[in-house]
Amino acid sequence: MMSNKRIQELELMMEFEKVEECFKKVSSWIENVGRKRLKETINLDDSLEMLLQAQKQFKEFDLVASEYCKRGQEALKKMNQWEDVFFVDVHSYRVKLQAYEDKLEEFCTQLDETRHRICETVRLYEFFDKVRQGICCTEEGVKS
Repeated sequence: MMSNKRIQELELMMEFEKVEECFKKVSSWIENVGRKRLKETINLDDSLEMLLQAQKQFKEFDLVASEYCKRGQEALKKMNQWEDVFFVDVHSYRVKLQAYEDKLEEFCTQLDETRHRICETVRLYEFFDKVRQGICCTEEGVKS
């Protein structure tokens, strides 16, 4: 039993090292690229044309960011098999995993919120643009 326990602990450590390496890459991208790009989308331009351009650029970024989120989530799922392991040594791994999971979840949530905000802003600008065009056409009809 002691031997089996030790083997499980070693397997956990090896698996954790793989997950940690993957998550370090994901985390580095989030910090060095992802968060900066999300901050750039805080102030959206005032014209529909500029907003559509920003939306296009965000979609390209979103594809890459979503892939990093997916990689991080897959790495963390691999560790789910160890949820029922109660070794004393495992606590430090769980603390690190929780920190990784929190960081990833926060970024993915911000990404989703930004995606939604840009989409809704574009829809609103398109609506106002149609209303403005309708008013202009109505005014021209009245003048004629």
